[in-house]
Amino acid sequence: MSLEYTKEWLPLEGQVDRLIARGLEVEDHARAIATLEAIGYYRLTGYLYSFLESEQYFDEEGRECTRVLGRYRPGTALHHAEAIIDFDRQLRLLVLEGVERIEVAVRMRTGYILGRSSAFAHEEIACFDDSFTRPVTDSREPRPSKHVQWLERVKIRRDSSDEQFVAHFRDKYDDRMPVWALTELLELGHLSTLYRGMLQKDAEELAAEFGVPRKKMMTSWLASLNYVRNVAAHHARLFNRKLQHAPSRPTTGTIQELNHLSAPGAPKADFGTYNALAIIAYLLKSIDLEPSWARNLTDLFRAFPKSHALTLQSMGVPEGWEVLELWRD
Repeated sequence: MSLEYTKEWLPLEGQVDRLIARGLEVEDHARAIATLEAIGYYRLTGYLYSFLESEQYFDEEGRECTRVLGRYRPGTALHHAEAIIDFDRQLRLLVLEGVERIEVAVRMRTGYILGRSSAFAHEEIACFDDSFTRPVTDSREPRPSKHVQWLERVKIRRDSSDEQFVAHFRDKYDDRMPVWALTELLELGHLSTLYRGMLQKDAEELAAEFGVPRKKMMTSWLASLNYVRNVAAHHARLFNRKLQHAPSRPTTGTIQELNHLSAPGAPKADFGTYNALAIIAYLLKSIDLEPSWARNLTDLFRAFPKSHALTLQSMGVPEGWEVLELWRD
């Protein structure tokens, strides 16, 4: 049964008073109002969620559970939220930079490998797995194949593009583009879908270029990075997010530098943001000659605003991360 929303609009001063009533320490009311003007009440309280008090209780089946309460822990101040908001902003910018490099490299390799079969391989059924090209014939809900749906989405993308090279193909070649040119238009979501449909041998050739042993793993990683990129691009909280599309973790011994992701007691299992960051760092080693992205991320790790409620481990970073091979130059 849904409830009717009855809370009234609050002026900014009233929002500050509400935060204070919940136990938040606010030394400077003007600064608090300016912060709310800049980011809003719900964004601010979202970053303060980890600072709320909680209690343990047992449910009807005797399982121990945690109940989050409505008051902030003693010592929680506005500056704690401001510091983690700034950290998260820097993290999102780094993620966007890292994923951009991976996306561009995957574009190139996809067009190169598919183009070897045909200039218009992206249109040809023989270049893809049957599960990608087979239409859904269920009488209750028949649908075109994933391949046809992908081509329709890419056509919309191409038709709305104002890139000069697109205009060139539009005017001179009746709008038909070879796959090695078309891939330059594809976003990571398009690439992820196309990669999933590629033939096993082609997909694993591409994966091997990035040091990934199996198509299934690369498929998971591309989908996860697309999700993380979208979170960052839409300015949502990232640092301690539970990933809806978590990257699959290599089994121990498969990828030496990522063994720690599946080690016993790995923080937050495969749901924490750290797992996606580790995947980005690993993939970039196959692209960048200089590990500048990983260095910048480790510098940000060291600047994490620790507090009575948060540590670097809050985002899944393992204890002793600095000695791991992945983060050493």
